[in-house]
Amino acid sequence: MKITRIHIYQTELPYVGGRYGWGAGNAIDTAIASVVVIDTDAGLQGCGEFTPCGENYMVAHSNGVPAIAPLLAPHLLGRDPRQVARIEQIMDHAIQGHGYAKAPFDAACWDILGQACDQPVWMLLGGKLTDGAPMYRVAPQKPIDETIAELNRHRAAGYRQFQIKVGSDWTADIDRIRATVPLLEPDEIAMADANQGWRVDDAIRVARATSDLDYILEQPCRTYEECQQVRRVARQPMKLDECITGIRAAQRIVADRGSEICCLKISNLGGLSKARRVRDYLVDNRLAVVAEDTWGGEIASATLSHFAASTPEEYLQNTTDLMNYNTRSTGIGGPVAANGKLFAPDTPGLGVTADFKSLGSPVAEWNTP
Repeated sequence: MKITRIHIYQTELPYVGGRYGWGAGNAIDTAIASVVVIDTDAGLQGCGEFTPCGENYMVAHSNGVPAIAPLLAPHLLGRDPRQVARIEQIMDHAIQGHGYAKAPFDAACWDILGQACDQPVWMLLGGKLTDGAPMYRVAPQKPIDETIAELNRHRAAGYRQFQIKVGSDWTADIDRIRATVPLLEPDEIAMADANQGWRVDDAIRVARATSDLDYILEQPCRTYEECQQVRRVARQPMKLDECITGIRAAQRIVADRGSEICCLKISNLGGLSKARRVRDYLVDNRLAVVAEDTWGGEIASATLSHFAASTPEEYLQNTTDLMNYNTRSTGIGGPVAANGKLFAPDTPGLGVTADFKSLGSPVAEWNTP
């Protein structure tokens, strides 16, 4: 089997809540999805998606995939997409870094491999170890009364884990945490996610001012070293996110016991192939993980749902239904969200196909001669 054609698409994904505020003054109302569609001479077609949460989230610009694709596509044409390790190697040799741009190519090849084997991707990743991954839902930065109302809506929909966005104003963030965390019911969990937004001294002030509350402190500062300064004085469990960029970061966290929970964004790690290795290493060292991505529609959600399903249940903190954050789609089919859990498709491959009506015309195309 050989790759015969590669198409790149881009489409807007408006946020269902209008404005999505996070971190130190960041906000988006529309994300830009990049979708890679790969065709083969066997008639199989695979798809992958990368969508950043804003134009420069973790240095991942929405134009990154179309900009990097001309350097990758010529090396992939004529190759066997079922050989996912070889595809990963080819891409890494073609261009150093830019893992977020490689991630949708990687996912599309896993999709084709699953279809060729007549197996869902979760089976190829080792089997279904979590049948229905617990989801969290985000409460973006809004006035406290609106946040409480939003949490109640999510609770009524079955969610039991909530990510409360902070990081903009540390004094207001203390009030936000103190107003929302005490409202949690016994089986619920809250994460106060600063998205790198606080200075170290301010993060310490927040942790101390809320030390009597039970919640997870998420990525308070920009760097790993800064987060460790906060960790030395904080009583809350710590979840790291943006600073987990690959296996070396994971090795450092394990060596330092630098967090209790590690958020694994598939695109930030360079794709499903690399994310799988990082996850397995962390789980082997008894650290809980989150199956996530930077943003996305049905295609990105399908990829992370297989990632979540193949993660041991006792070490999977949560995942999320990215496709339900948007008013527009990237794919048809994909995972199902029900009663606070995300269920990966059981159909071959990723279990999702590109929604060409929503995606429109391709922005770039490569074909075998």
